[in-house]
Amino acid sequence: MLTSIRIAAVLYEKARQAALIEQRTIAGQIEYWANIGRVALENPDLPTHFIVEALSSMDEPREQATDFVPRATK
Repeated sequence: MLTSIRIAAVLYEKARQAALIEQRTIAGQIEYWANIGRVALENPDLPTHFIVEALSSMDEPREQATDFVPRATK
């Protein structure tokens, strides 16, 4: 479903610049930021960098995932 929204020109420009760097569409970049913000609001105890890494790992193809190996315990 495609929906049009109005956003400030400054936000649009920041999203355009970030989208170029991250190889996303402008809409994709804004959705990415919105998703991070939503998760951050739902989990205020989590650091933003943790949220970003967790969401990024969820986007990786399963066949490229590395198995978790716990550290040895005493």
